[in-house]
This record gives sequence, C-alpha cells and structure tokens, in this order.
Amino acid sequence: MSKKIVVFGGCGFIGSYLVESLVNSSYDVVSADINPSSFVDNKYFKKCDILDYNSVYEIVKDANIVYNFAGFANLDDAIENPTRAIELNVMGNLNILEACRVNKIERFIYASSAYAMSDKGSFYGISKLTSEKLIEEYYKKYGLKYTIVRYGSVYGDRNYPNNYIYNLVKEAINNKKINHSGDGEEIREYIHVVDVAKLSKQIMESNEFVNEHIILTGVERMHRKELFYMINEILGNNIEINLNSDGYHNHYKTTPYSFTPTRSKKLVANPYIDLGQGILDCINDIENSNDK
Repeated sequence: MSKKIVVFGGCGFIGSYLVESLVNSSYDVVSADINPSSFVDNKYFKKCDILDYNSVYEIVKDANIVYNFAGFANLDDAIENPTRAIELNVMGNLNILEACRVNKIERFIYASSAYAMSDKGSFYGISKLTSEKLIEEYYKKYGLKYTIVRYGSVYGDRNYPNNYIYNLVKEAINNKKINHSGDGEEIREYIHVVDVAKLSKQIMESNEFVNEHIILTGVERMHRKELFYMINEILGNNIEINLNSDGYHNHYKTTPYSFTPTRSKKLVANPYIDLGQGILDCINDIENSNDK
C-alpha cells in the first residue's frame, strides 16, 4: 500500500511540480490548497484554508507524510501586508503542525526560504524563521520528526506570480524590456523547479534528512545582470536592459547569511537542468500560451 502524502500549497509553483513528481511515483497524493490549479489534476485536489484547523485536521488524517508550501511566498507581498503574512505563514503552519502531532504523522516537511537566514527578509523572513523554531520545538516536546528545506532562486516554465525568471522572460518578449530595481550585481544560484521537485521527493524518501535543515539552490553563482544578458542573447539581442543603481533594498545582494542560523546542509541535483535550457523552456511556454 502506497504512502499517503499531503502537500499543502500543492497547487502553487513548487507544490504543483512536487505533486506531479509524487503522482508519477505512484504515491497516494492530496494537493490541499485554497484554489485549484490547471497544473494539478482535480482528482488530487482538496480545498483547504490552512487557517481553518478542522479542515486541516480532516485532510491530514490518515496521512503518512505532510509537506507545507502554503502561505505567502513573496517577500515584497509580505512587506505590503505583514499581518496577513504572519497569520498565514505562522498561524497557518501552526495549525498544520498541530494536526500532524495529533494524527501522529511520520514526518513534516516544511518549505522555508533562504530569507529565514537574512536580516533582509523583513516580515517574510521573520515568518519563515518563526515557523522553523516552532517546528523544532514540536520535535523537542512531541517527537514530531521534520525536515526544513530552505529554498532559494527557484524558476521553471509555468506561469506563477513568484516564478521570477519566467516573468522576466515574459516581460522581455512582450515589452522588449527588462527593468530591474537594482544594479544587477546581486548574486543568485538559480535552480530549476523540476530539480527542486525531484530533490524534495528524495528528501521525503530518505531517513538521511530526518530532523535536518537543507538548502536547495543551484550550483552556479550568477550575477543578475548576467542572467539579463543571457535572456537578451537568446532572444536575439533586441531587449532593452534598464538597471536602477539606487539599490535593491528589500533583497539580499550576495548572500542571505546575515546571522548564525541553525546549521544546514546543501543538497544539489546531479545531473541538473541547465539554466539556458530552462530559459528556452520558459520562452516556449510563453510563446505557446494565450497569456502573453
């Protein structure tokens, strides 16, 4: 009998790819989310508001593994609405934790962020770090096993608001421009969401990652302006690139590490999807969609 896996936020950007990966591996999967997605078969979807504990409890019941990708996934959105960000990312996560404890779930896997380690993370980073501490305390007090995964710079070929490279390519195709609020010197390690989904499933399937903190980013460090030049070159060198040298105030520039977090291990995909190929996939999806 296959394990029952619940993915809260399973209709979101990373969640939808993970659900697909789990389904392809013949797990019994539930994608719990506030809204359905065209990328997730409706037979796996269950509507759930993570602020409604009773709804969360019913979905978690009889599950073996629970992932949480639900809540605010964007730093700038959290700055615009800090109350809602804390409510969803902390209280919503607490509801899921409690339902996991009561239902004696084997392991809880939490989608955190590199911003949990940064003083640039503002309310978003605070909400993620707070949830990490709650998860650790649930293990200490109740024995609820966990894995905390700090995701950073994930991209892919599906149209989601928090899919940065996809939306960048879309702007370049539609407006022949790339506008960036920083100087382009910011450094990121981009990782394709297909690799992220594969590694997220691997984390669940191995006891090696029980009660561990994992970093999931790419293996190549790249300046943002190098990414812009790559997109421009792929699209025929006819894109106007506008950099604003007044800075990139709400985001880290070189590294998210600005204080001493709980030590974490970095997990990388081998082999992995090349960034250039990933950008081409984004272009193909945008060109073939009606949502240009």
